[in-house]
Amino acid sequence: MKMADGGFRPAYNVQFATDTESQVIVGVEVTNFGSDQGQMAPMVEQIEERHGKSPDEMLVDGGYVKKEDIDKVSAPQGKTTVYAPVMKSKAPDRDAHTPRSDDTPAVAEWRQRMATDEAKEIYKERAATAECVNAIARNRGYLQFRVRGSPKARVIALWYALVHNVMRTVALRAERAATVH
Repeated sequence: MKMADGGFRPAYNVQFATDTESQVIVGVEVTNFGSDQGQMAPMVEQIEERHGKSPDEMLVDGGYVKKEDIDKVSAPQGKTTVYAPVMKSKAPDRDAHTPRSDDTPAVAEWRQRMATDEAKEIYKERAATAECVNAIARNRGYLQFRVRGSPKARVIALWYALVHNVMRTVALRAERAATVH
């Protein structure tokens, strides 16, 4: 994988899909691709396979934005509404939220949706959940793998998600107990 210093070294890119309400990890993937682009549709498929239902919404950062993924997960092909920032237009006089002539209906709808105040408010949840879960992972020392091979790295990521979810379950039960009394 290409690194920030311009060099190439063996590395893995871990993807966690997180429920925004509970901060429970609902999807895990490990790749050796340096980019997150193209990872959204496979994650939506994984969530649907694991939980029997597609997520109603996906809040993803700009690195995940790929028009083909938006088409695949959005109506009419899929059932997920995508919230992701729209890249700034290279042309200074062009509004990035205005649909382009080559946009499919799903991509055009995403562009227009992301221009609304409602979509911007919904997208703010991402920082408080997905980034929080990633920060917790780093704070717990989950920075690098001490194993070789994608299958072993995936097992480590799944173990981490399992432990994280058990800890979240304990915290959520404590919160519920505190509000009941």
